[in-house]
Amino acid sequence: MSSSSTASSSPGRRRRPSPLAAAPPSSSPSHACINPAETARSQNLYLATPLVHSIPLSRLCHPHPVYLKLDLLQPSGSFKDRGMAHLVCTVRDIHRRDNDKHTDSDDDAVKNDVKFISSSGGNAGLALTTVCRSLQPPLPVSVIVPETTKAMVVSKLKTLGADVTVFGKHWNEADALARKMVQDGQTGEEASGGTAPYYVSPYDNPLLWTGHSTVVDEILDQLPKTSSSSASASARLRIGAILASVGGGGLLSGILEGLDRHRGRSDLVRGTKVVACETEGAASFAASTRSLNMKRLEGITSVATSLGALEVTPAVIRRAHRHQRRGRRDAENAGGNGDEDVLSYTCTDAEAVDACVRFAADHRMLVEPACGAALAPVYSERLRGRLLRELGEVQKSEKEEDEEDNDGDRGCRAIVVEVCGGSGVSAELLMEWKKQFLE
Repeated sequence: MSSSSTASSSPGRRRRPSPLAAAPPSSSPSHACINPAETARSQNLYLATPLVHSIPLSRLCHPHPVYLKLDLLQPSGSFKDRGMAHLVCTVRDIHRRDNDKHTDSDDDAVKNDVKFISSSGGNAGLALTTVCRSLQPPLPVSVIVPETTKAMVVSKLKTLGADVTVFGKHWNEADALARKMVQDGQTGEEASGGTAPYYVSPYDNPLLWTGHSTVVDEILDQLPKTSSSSASASARLRIGAILASVGGGGLLSGILEGLDRHRGRSDLVRGTKVVACETEGAASFAASTRSLNMKRLEGITSVATSLGALEVTPAVIRRAHRHQRRGRRDAENAGGNGDEDVLSYTCTDAEAVDACVRFAADHRMLVEPACGAALAPVYSERLRGRLLRELGEVQKSEKEEDEEDNDGDRGCRAIVVEVCGGSGVSAELLMEWKKQFLE
């Protein structure tokens, strides 16, 4: 959960508690709210990304059509722009409203703006910096990254204008420093000038989750209409499963929030299974769901360093259990199948890298192994068979798939993959991973 404190003030100067310390995390949006992050969207701080039908993956997952939500096209390169844009706009506006209340005050600390201090494995820091530097005037950012962060990501952060500190063997150690900087009232610079620091978790803040939830709003708007003669003219393809990578649980929390927001007014989301995708060596969500208690990993041993949180936010476990309970209740009441669920899938590093390589060949786009974890359930034969069984369909042979009409519109629910992206990838790195894990 985010925390904040006021910056250090000059001796004898009266300090006023930061308005950010009392900022409400995020109220639950009403069902009538189309876009709870409209302020950020209206300022083009994140994009409404395309939802595209994947012919290669639909052939593999026949009869289920597969759609790709291309959040790798966000300005920073990952889905995290959504949550960071909503958080930054909300916190900035609260801070400035408080400034307006005290325009006659001699308290300079109130009149100065906010500085965001974040810990990050790379992508969250890039998203935060991209958002803050896109505002007019731009807002200052400090990002603390662990030693495992790729040099290319550190270089990108500095180029964007972030104050970057490399500290700690893993993200949790970098995060501890970020929190200490805020608690000490520092901004990472010698002269704070009264700027109010605000701690930004890469995943554990309700404002982030609400921002991420907009991906569900867009998917429901973008799903194609069915062509079945029995369907109404306005009928859209229904969602069978949404596949998403899990690091600390921010994206998964947002997806569950979005589904919950639409559940009472859209049949498209009823019965949706959410597949939480991780790699072995970074599977903190799987560890907690298996034990039914919060579990903390001893370390991260996966190539997918962007998934490197030793434990997920407890909120994502609560939300997942709530989604599962509703599914079981609906199934009991209706006596049907296809009930809502949250499934935990763990792939090997090799399967994640293989998914990245094949995705690049099929769709000419590069993603990190952390994103490859969400693609693995459709590319890996082992995981794909499980997924199709979970959806209640028997996998067909490639020959049968070639002979079938694969337009994805035959009454089967869609599989949507959240292609979350990530900036820690290049053609050279992808080839190195391929040699390391696949050859």
